[in-house]
This record gives sequence, C-alpha cells and structure tokens, in this order.
Amino acid sequence: MSRKLIGAIVAFGLSTTGVMAQEYPTKEIQGIIQWGAGGSTDTVMRSVTPHAEAALGGTVVMQNMTGAVGAIALNHVAGAKADGYTLLMGAENPLLYKIMGLGDKDYSEFTPINILARGTPILVANNDAPFDDYAGMLEFIASNPGALRIGSTGPGGVPSVITAMMNTVEGKLDVIAVPYDGDGPALTALQGGAIDVMPAVLGAAIESIRAGAMKPIAIFDVEQNAKLPDVPLVTSFNDGYSTYLPWGPFFGVFTPNGTPDDVVAKLSAAYTEGAAHPDFIELMDNRGFTMMGISGAEATEFLSKWQQGTAWLLQDAGLAKTSPEEFGIARP
Repeated sequence: MSRKLIGAIVAFGLSTTGVMAQEYPTKEIQGIIQWGAGGSTDTVMRSVTPHAEAALGGTVVMQNMTGAVGAIALNHVAGAKADGYTLLMGAENPLLYKIMGLGDKDYSEFTPINILARGTPILVANNDAPFDDYAGMLEFIASNPGALRIGSTGPGGVPSVITAMMNTVEGKLDVIAVPYDGDGPALTALQGGAIDVMPAVLGAAIESIRAGAMKPIAIFDVEQNAKLPDVPLVTSFNDGYSTYLPWGPFFGVFTPNGTPDDVVAKLSAAYTEGAAHPDFIELMDNRGFTMMGISGAEATEFLSKWQQGTAWLLQDAGLAKTSPEEFGIARP
C-alpha cells in the first residue's frame, strides 16, 4: 500500500473522528437520578438539565433509579458504556459507600461533569435553650455533662457528621444523641422542646429561623452567609474546623471514567452554562444552597477533600464499618 493511500486513510479517520465529536450528542442521553421523584436531588437535576440541554443541543431523558442508598443507580451507570450517553445525577452518599459497607464503588469510578451546589450546615437551638451562641453552648455542656440533647438522623447524615466534627475539634462532648427519621421530624421536635440543638442544612431550617421558631447558633462554613449575615461562623470560635470546611451535602453530574475528553468538555460546558441560568440560581438561593458549578481538577479536589474529612470523622466517631485506611483514603 502506498504512503499516499495510507495517509489518505489516516486523514479520513481523523476527519471522521472530528466530525463525530462535533456532532455529539447524536442521540438521547440517559440521566440516571440517584434518588426518588420529588427529593432534593431530583428537584435540582430536573431544574438545571433543561438549561444544560439548550447549551448542549441535545436531549437528556431523566430516570429515577432508587435503592441501596443510591448504590443501584451508581452501579448501573458505572457499568454503562463510557461514551457520554449515560450520566449519573447524584449526591454525596457514594463517597461513604466503602467505609459504611454499602458498596465497593464510589466517585473514583467517575469523571465529574459538574458539582452544581452544596448545602450549608447550621447548628440551631430551641428558643428556650440557656445559651445563644456556640461558645455558650460549649460552656453549658461543660457545666452540665450529659444534659444537652442533640438530634440525630443516623450514620452518614448531616447531624452525625457535624456532631463527629465537633467531637474531633472540641474533644469528646458529653451530650445525648436523640434519633429521628429525618431532618423534618427532628426540627419539629426541636421547636417542641424535645431536643435542645440540631445540626441541619440551612435550607431546611432558614424559614423557621426567620419566623423566630428556633435560634441559630453557628454556621458551619468558611464564608459568611448572605441569608443570615449576623450568624457567626463556627470557625470564629475555633479555627480547627477549617480542616474540614467547606462541607455539606452536594449535587453533581458524573460520567464513567474513560468517556472521551471532548465529550466530557462539551457536557461540562453545558452544565456550567445551565448552572449559571438565573432560574436555577434563584432555586438554589431560595433553598439555601451555595452555588459551586465546578468541574475538572477543581471538582476532583473537592470530592477528595470531602471524602477524606467525612470518612475519617465517621471512623473516629466509631460509625464506620471499615477504616478509610483500607481503601487508601488519607486522613486530612
């Protein structure tokens, strides 16, 4: 075969590849939502995706796939062809699957298309609690061991992680954890006086705070929150929290590792544009979420820090089934 003919064949192949990349997507994209209809993840993904579709020039058909704390959806997408036509629309839970014994895969199997937004944890108290800020709460705990009642929603939830963070930074706090089936029941119990304090996501507590039904103690973040500008950051009481913050439940779009770089780039650009749409920003703002809109190395770094901090907090609190060390998760 002549060199000219070989060159022509190679050139044709490269040309065809370029055309295919430019044409992506050429068919419907499947968006697998990790949780059920009507939940936070479902709401976020169904709100941002239409705007991303407009930028992408394609259609994303979303499907809720529930079960095993999101692991069924994750495993389904992890086993799909890495061509950009099957996306995982998930939250933070997979980063804890290994240490909690819920699965052998996590986001290391995926390339992050976009980490859209994260929740901001806040510590709130019953209005009759004998303290008004974080320092006052610590003084009360020290003077009244075993008296403070703090709400909990089970291992891996926001309350368990924030409580573990407090125990790590402040030293073991002598408090009573009272279990509830979700933030809603716990916050209701808080207002009724059944518990004294509750770690929650800002979006779940902010309306009750504004209504004067509970009082904010501290925000667990590194930047002052515009919605509650007068509520102090926990780092203002103890800078030791900076090791673990910013932290919070988050929402992201992922594709299996091995997806072509140009496809990843096109998806990332589309969801970045979708996340910047005023309607989506308004939704996130109203729900008290912090916009992120990160991808690439920045998203990977965020996921790594989140996993390291949370996994070791749960391990040190005795809530992990397997040490993070066994999975090569470094201590922060």
